[in-house]
Amino acid sequence: MREISSSIAYEVRTGETLPLRVARSTKLTVRGGAVWITRSDDTLDYWLQPGQTLHLRRGERLWLGAEGVQHAKVTFSVPTRCDERALNGLARVGERLVMRMRGGWRTV
Repeated sequence: MREISSSIAYEVRTGETLPLRVARSTKLTVRGGAVWITRSDDTLDYWLQPGQTLHLRRGERLWLGAEGVQHAKVTFSVPTRCDERALNGLARVGERLVMRMRGGWRTV
């Protein structure tokens, strides 16, 4: 069983079942053909068309299959953690300060 712990894309061929385990909460987006999804701890199956999304919980297991003649493509988008967002924000502020300082020292 493959583990989803970062943003990644998969192609699911018709007739193939792709077993996955979700390591971090993520969003699944369907691209290409339609897919069916069976989730652990859920009695329902999900049928998603291209463009539709499904939010997944950490620790759940999935089984994906393509429906129809066209292969399906699915992408998993793992949101950045709050500490990563804070560090990225500080880095952007630092870059802006450096650019302002460089711009202020120029003579025309």
